[in-house]
Amino acid sequence: MEVPLSGFLDNGQWREGWYDTRASHGEFVRTPSAFRNVVTDDGASGFPAEAGRYRLYVSLACPWAHRTLIARKLKGLEDVVPVTVVEPVMTQGWAFSDALPDPLHGFGYLHQLYAAADPHYTGRVLVPVLWDQQRGTIVSNESSEILRMFNSGFGALAKGDLDLYPVPLREEIDRINAFVYDNINNGVYRCGFATEQAAYERAFERLFSALDQVEARLAQQPWLVGDAPTEADWRLFTTLARFDAVYFGHFKCNRNRLEDFPHLSRYLRALYLVPGIAGTVDIDHIKRHYYMSHPHINPTRIVPAGPRLKFCEPA
Repeated sequence: MEVPLSGFLDNGQWREGWYDTRASHGEFVRTPSAFRNVVTDDGASGFPAEAGRYRLYVSLACPWAHRTLIARKLKGLEDVVPVTVVEPVMTQGWAFSDALPDPLHGFGYLHQLYAAADPHYTGRVLVPVLWDQQRGTIVSNESSEILRMFNSGFGALAKGDLDLYPVPLREEIDRINAFVYDNINNGVYRCGFATEQAAYERAFERLFSALDQVEARLAQQPWLVGDAPTEADWRLFTTLARFDAVYFGHFKCNRNRLEDFPHLSRYLRALYLVPGIAGTVDIDHIKRHYYMSHPHINPTRIVPAGPRLKFCEPA
């Protein structure tokens, strides 16, 4: 069964929708990112770290883009890599507007940026995008790799000296990242975009089994790996921050709210209170995006007024 698409067709026309995947036995299948270049401090990659050369395109609603905003903030790269934000509600895919314009090109849609990078591109139009203004192309649209570029690729340009991917912890971080991605980050989408009951129920059980395991881990230690937050924590955070607002209801991930997990909810609140992080969380964009951009799930496009989210209440 075909699920909605968002991308260029072979004839160059745009097809409106949300994601470029196919359902396999009713299960959501995510396709890989297409642009995989790397910014390096020494420039050996062909993309040298330079202040003002690159621009980050994001949606404040998207959990994958959110992780790059967090790394940019924690590393103190705000003056080095400016940000452009797309509208939360998708029309012809991700869009710009008078309120949220594209300052470089004046484009109306993000797919125009992809076409500028590669006129023959026919793949998914994703956020985040790291754009090279000098070469006029996309460096990367893979969030996990942009996160690591911000952690180490910009070297001396970063004001923050914390290391989100410390060498002694890398093996364990990679292991946790794989578990969290497969079962939680992508698990909520497997629930929400399932097109058959059995596929949904498999995804549901897998998701909550993983959340139970993380809850048990956090009962024994404050962070997923080590004695301070690492990229593993921030990659989980962006899903947890959206869970009660959208995944619980809109994606039918409703065995428990995050608030029902004492250790996960404590952990979510602790990460949210890290200086600078609250400013990266936009619940209005998150709710409007999910409830208004998926008419195959929510045909009325009504955005719920609730819920009350304790983790982001004033301290």
